[in-house]
Amino acid sequence: MRNLIYNDKQRNIIEKIDLIITVKLGGDIIKKPESSLFADLKRTSTQHSVILVHGGGDEVTEIADKLGKKQKFIVSPGGIRSRYTDEETVKIYTMVMCGKNNKELVAALERERIPALGLSGLDGGLIRAERKKQLISVEDGRKRIIDGGFTGQIRKINGNLLSAILKDGYIPVVAPVALGEEFEFLNVDSDRAAAYVAGELKADTIVFLTDVSGVYMESKLIREMKIGEAESMTKKVGFGMEKKLMACVEAVRMGVGRAIIASGKVEEPITQALAEKNCTVITR
Repeated sequence: MRNLIYNDKQRNIIEKIDLIITVKLGGDIIKKPESSLFADLKRTSTQHSVILVHGGGDEVTEIADKLGKKQKFIVSPGGIRSRYTDEETVKIYTMVMCGKNNKELVAALERERIPALGLSGLDGGLIRAERKKQLISVEDGRKRIIDGGFTGQIRKINGNLLSAILKDGYIPVVAPVALGEEFEFLNVDSDRAAAYVAGELKADTIVFLTDVSGVYMESKLIREMKIGEAESMTKKVGFGMEKKLMACVEAVRMGVGRAIIASGKVEEPITQALAEKNCTVITR
């Protein structure tokens, strides 16, 4: 709760509205944010505790290419596309995510007088992960077992750290780089990092703001799904959306009230998503 003075009646009202909302900002959204995004975020943060988790993988690829490090992407047997992260790549990934992307977003929030604290999964052991030993990649219809590189499976979220930051009235802005068992940097998927953060704090809602209004099937927006339906849809949607659906399923199973996939390219995107307007809502 924020540092406010109120009587018992006011306290009851505030406790009802001060829910935890986790918002995942996709790379397209933070690169060219909608003009009303930060005002909407400021308004939302006066009513709820807000945690931001951001992506920005396209910027990692662009900067890696400029540095002469061509990026490799693999597809799992389940149809999940991901970046192959070797040692050089994880250094570039950390530099862009924890440096450029995270600090530009914090500066944008502070410019709008929104108290923000930028951090990554490395800080305070916020996101601890286990380094994957092997990965299975599908190439030309055949499965190959390859070294796991510096990709991590999230094992623990430091919820106490996030709670302390929220209690002091700041919005945590989290970059998806995790700390491994040997204290190495690990690449973790930003959507799933957001899901685990929301799950740890039992957030009321997690909102994935992306460049589309939600999940489409045969050009029609699916407005509501149960987690079983969402899970079965992961192989039927395109690259990018399959991770969001998986993250939605994980978040709801960890106790999050609802998961929403919505467009960040509209006016007041967070307010519209929370009102379940023109978006996809996944519930238990």
